[in-house]
Amino acid sequence: MKKILIIHNKYRDEGGEDIAVSNEIELLKKYFDVRVIIYKNKIKSISDILSLIFLTNYSLNKEIMNTVNKFNPDIVYFNNTWFRISLGIFKKLIANNNKILIKLHNFRYDCTKSLLSTIHLDGEEFCPACGFSQYKLHSFNKYFKESYLKSLFAIYFNKKYIKILQNNKISIAVLTEFHKNFLSRKYGIKDNVYVIPNFINGTELQKNNSDYLIYAGRISNEKGVKELIEAFLNSKFSMHRLKILGTGPALVELKKRFPQENIMFLGQLPNTETVNLISNSLGVLSATKLYEGQPTLLCEALLNEIPCIFPNSGGIAEFLPASYPLTFKQYDYDDLLVKINFLYDKNEIDNYLFEGKQYIQKKLDKSYIINKYTEVIKNDI
Repeated sequence: MKKILIIHNKYRDEGGEDIAVSNEIELLKKYFDVRVIIYKNKIKSISDILSLIFLTNYSLNKEIMNTVNKFNPDIVYFNNTWFRISLGIFKKLIANNNKILIKLHNFRYDCTKSLLSTIHLDGEEFCPACGFSQYKLHSFNKYFKESYLKSLFAIYFNKKYIKILQNNKISIAVLTEFHKNFLSRKYGIKDNVYVIPNFINGTELQKNNSDYLIYAGRISNEKGVKELIEAFLNSKFSMHRLKILGTGPALVELKKRFPQENIMFLGQLPNTETVNLISNSLGVLSATKLYEGQPTLLCEALLNEIPCIFPNSGGIAEFLPASYPLTFKQYDYDDLLVKINFLYDKNEIDNYLFEGKQYIQKKLDKSYIINKYTEVIKNDI
């Protein structure tokens, strides 16, 4: 049985990537001999502070290499390395002739490639990868709005990270063909890049009659929640309810802007409760302005044969059949309104729901995902 050492740096506030890593660990354990090392982004020692300055965490490097030498994995598989794991571990693993796989769940490396906000934005008003927009009279790429110093460290970190990806024989996993093409086009990284979607252990839930539409995710400007609510209020569903799950910087403003009783802000809910609300909804909506990676909301909805309206952006379309009628042109909110109204005729869309479920089941089939990891392990780089 092949051995995989999985290493992940959890975010301070658990997010979708942490959940995806947890789901994938449970899947891989069924087919491989798996060891797991998980760290949390909490400064515990002087070594953690120094890792931000020198881009290597000496105490964690020692812990990881001790496990590597004892376990002797066929591949060392990283997800997030920011910030405690840092980058020095790659030099040690390369020197030790260990095969390395890195999974890129997002585009942070691209968003923090420069000190200048103009380079980050690349001529656009805001960044479609992270939602960053330039502050007036500020040229610094303040990726983390709450901190100049944290932004500076992230830029320092990711400039080095990009060079590691470009200049070493490391396998890279991404969620979509869109991201694979992005790496090739912008960074010349073409070899040993694999498209491996995140595994979702979808369960079919009991469905009840419902009279609401739903959005679940971050409540922020770049997620297009304001535009989504406006389209809903102008649609045939305006007398129904729109349930909005999640939290974020735009939550307070939107509550004041939309005081209607049928616009229900429910806050952050446990994943099981969220999935249950999705499975009993008339449909899920998103007007995101971002590329997105693999929208969990979309996948959970399709697995439960719930119609979902998403913009055709980034890699989103890769998780939907080509004939699916409910995508809309990004930023075209008249088109969004048309697609919401299309949901009103349930008989019209029923034929597409089973097709959507079959498509996503095949896309996220565990055998396909396991075969991709087996391919990475066997491939000589």
